Amino acid sequence: MPSFDTIYVGFHAATMVSTKDYGPIENAAIGVKHGQITWLGPVSELPNHTATIIDLGGGWVTPGLVDCHTHLVFGGDRSAEYEMRLQGASYQAIAKAGGGIVSTVTDTRNASAEALFTAAEKRLCALMADGVTCVEVKSGYGLDLVTEEKMLRVARSLGEKLSVTLQTTCLAAHAIPPEYQGQADAYIDLVCEEIIPAIAKAGLADAVDGFCEGIAFSVAQIERVFDTALAFDLPIKLHAEQLSNLGGSGLAARYKALSSDHLEYLSDADAKAMAIAGTVAVILPGAFFCLKETKQPPIQRLRELGVPMAIASDCNPGSAPVLSLRLMMNMACTLFGFTPLEALQGATRHGAQALGLGHSHGQLKVGYAADFVCWEIQKPAELSYWLGGQLVKHRVVAGQIT
Repeated sequence: MPSFDTIYVGFHAATMVSTKDYGPIENAAIGVKHGQITWLGPVSELPNHTATIIDLGGGWVTPGLVDCHTHLVFGGDRSAEYEMRLQGASYQAIAKAGGGIVSTVTDTRNASAEALFTAAEKRLCALMADGVTCVEVKSGYGLDLVTEEKMLRVARSLGEKLSVTLQTTCLAAHAIPPEYQGQADAYIDLVCEEIIPAIAKAGLADAVDGFCEGIAFSVAQIERVFDTALAFDLPIKLHAEQLSNLGGSGLAARYKALSSDHLEYLSDADAKAMAIAGTVAVILPGAFFCLKETKQPPIQRLRELGVPMAIASDCNPGSAPVLSLRLMMNMACTLFGFTPLEALQGATRHGAQALGLGHSHGQLKVGYAADFVCWEIQKPAELSYWLGGQLVKHRVVAGQIT
């Protein structure tokens, strides 16, 4: 006999337990105990109980949205670069002129932990208000041990203060810092010999990421980062094939990475390798849109190969100043041909899989975290249909309405 602290009723559920449909349950109920789902089914089948009943008052309940790729903690902003891009400057040209990631590095190094926390909290609260209950936060704007640690400690603090499941990722191999210009290998030495070991020993990261691109690091350099991460039992992720095809996703697949992200220039061979490895393709429509790119990720081929496709905000100050994961679901549909079902899968079960949380988050299922959202909608497809608007009626994290 299941045991409940609380039972939620008064809604239809899109459980997302199936890959073929929303896994709908009409007039559903969810039983919760100690922050986990202990019962799920039609309300007419509820067993006898004495638990507290909370009526959500209609609408649809889905798993809480999972934003599996963000850069929420950073100093300053890059609105001036936004204007430059609108006037025709490319992402690469801005980076080579001293802008891009390096300009944010300077602002982040100079910012106090308190200032970083205050700014990031506002951004995270915006994502949460739009239905996010689980989020990943990367470092990568420090590019030295002191600032990378500072960023990750701020991220951990966000997870402790706010009602959200928060994963941290060490992205020290994000860019070449100013003091190492022309010395990429020497900087990778620092990343592998000092930064990752110190962060791992301090327990500040749940994963390690890198940027494999012509303006960042080569496949060989990223391979060193991966070897170091695995030596400390840290799972790996990768930014790859955003601006060119260097084969980073193939490397990620060989190392059985949790995900490879961006993927506009993904080759067919690397897509096949990802399918075999179970590496999630994280699609980032916001960066594609903001950078005015025209080369689309090979969505149909990923679909044919059965590669799980997640969707994330990529919230960052340069290429994706995005504060709505639901807007990214719409863009995935309108720009890349996702179906609304695929978009919701991408922001729930596949997003959780990209964080190594597929066993506990992203689905409404007995034994999973009681993290879910009740939406003021008539059908789940509306989550990808509406641009903006206050669709969240109730947000539940660890079984508690927040």
